[in-house]
Amino acid sequence: MPKGILGKKLGMTQIFTETGVLLPVTVIEAGPCPVVQVKTEATDGYNAIQIGFDEKPERRTTKPLRGHFAKAGVKPRRVLRELRVQDAAALDEVNVGQEITVDIFEAGDYVDVTGISKGKGFAGVIKRWNFHRGPMSHGSMYHRRVGSLGDTGAARVFKGRKLPGRMGGEQVTIQGLQVVRVDPERNLLLVRGSVPGPKGGVVFVRETVKSKKKGA
Repeated sequence: MPKGILGKKLGMTQIFTETGVLLPVTVIEAGPCPVVQVKTEATDGYNAIQIGFDEKPERRTTKPLRGHFAKAGVKPRRVLRELRVQDAAALDEVNVGQEITVDIFEAGDYVDVTGISKGKGFAGVIKRWNFHRGPMSHGSMYHRRVGSLGDTGAARVFKGRKLPGRMGGEQVTIQGLQVVRVDPERNLLLVRGSVPGPKGGVVFVRETVKSKKKGA
C-alpha cells in the first residue's frame, strides 16, 4: 500500500516522551481519504492513485466531478491529490473506493509534508530574502532598499534578481519529519516540528523520499 494521506493542520503543541524529553509537535487531522481513481502506466502513462479529502455537498460540485466521484462510488470531496507510485505491483493492493486512514503510519516513521505557506503580503528584500540593511545614521541615504541591480552596461535587470514582491502563499515541502504518535480513533497524526501553512490548511503527508532508519 502506498503511504500517503491528506489532512488538515490543527495547530502545534508539545508532548513528553517516555524518557521525559519535551518535543514540539504539529497535530494533523489526517483522513480518512477514499481512493477515487487508480492510474496505471498502460492507461495513463504513469502509476498513481488519486485520493480525496474533506466531504462537500453534491450541489456544490461541478457536473463532471459528480460523474467522476459517482464512478468511484464515493461522495464528493473538496480536495483531490495524486500519489505517484514507482512500483506498479503496489497498485494491486489498492481498490477504488477503499479508504486510507492514519494507521498506514506508525510512530517512528519519517514523512514529507507538503502545504501552502502562510501569505505575508508585499514584502521588502530584508524580510523576503534576508538582505542586510545599510547604515541608519551619519547622513546615509541607504537603509532598507535593494541596492545594486547588477551590470550597468546591460541597461536592464536580469531575470532572477531578488527584489521586493509578494511573499508566502507558495507550495512548500518539509522533508524528513518524524511521526511521534498516531491516534487512529480520532484520525490524528502527531509530527515532530512544524509544517507549512496556517491552522486549517490542507497538507499532504507522504512517506519520505530520503532513506531514514527508526531511531536515527
